[in-house]
Amino acid sequence: MKYLQNAQLEHLSSALCAETGEVLIQCKVESYSCKMTSDDKRLFKLHSHDAPEFQALSPPQAIAVPAVGSPVGSSSLQRSFSEAFSHGSVSSTSGLSLVTQSCDTRTLYHLSATLNASFQPDYDFSDAKSHEFSREPSFSSVADSIRICMAGSHCEHFSRLEPALWKAVGDELNLTECEIYSYNPDLQSDPYSEDGNLWSFNYFFFDTKLKRIVFFTCRASSTVFDHDDSTDFDVDRSSIDWSAAEDEFVMEY
Repeated sequence: MKYLQNAQLEHLSSALCAETGEVLIQCKVESYSCKMTSDDKRLFKLHSHDAPEFQALSPPQAIAVPAVGSPVGSSSLQRSFSEAFSHGSVSSTSGLSLVTQSCDTRTLYHLSATLNASFQPDYDFSDAKSHEFSREPSFSSVADSIRICMAGSHCEHFSRLEPALWKAVGDELNLTECEIYSYNPDLQSDPYSEDGNLWSFNYFFFDTKLKRIVFFTCRASSTVFDHDDSTDFDVDRSSIDWSAAEDEFVMEY
């Protein structure tokens, strides 16, 4: 995976971050090329050995978005669905009417490689399982899910930046035709599993024609807890005037 430098997305990543009261919002929006290098081809061959061509995914994350004000994050709720799904206790014929979806092994490699590129060197997602990922049904459902996560003290801040966010993502790939996936890990694999995490999401916007992924990851954490800084968002909280950064970005874009 090759990181594609994009000034708009880098600026957005900083502008979307905010500290409101006792909640810290940290976001990254990054673009990656999926054109395989020789190392990618070698790793793909290694990890896809004896793997089936298609593998089952978990249900879409949008069904597990928490109600506004819920202390439980969407990743935590989706994790319970993922674990139940992987153990066969949830099926498409259950009361939730969940539809089983699948994904080809090459796409799964691209998703895990994106995670590795974004969170390196602190985490290794090479062995991520298919049930930790979901295929989202539509852009609108993902956008609604993100808005619900951002609801509350961060709502106004995000609503001002949202048009610029989707314009920047749309400039990088074709939003109307891309496939959208989410990552919903177990506690052991979750880079946001430390105490004080309120909610988080990880979305992949995959343009198969351009062979490009825009990765949007975000978490909300309580400032009351002393956080481990191993998950690097490249944001120095003390040096940012949050309201000024937001106003500057809105005026520019």
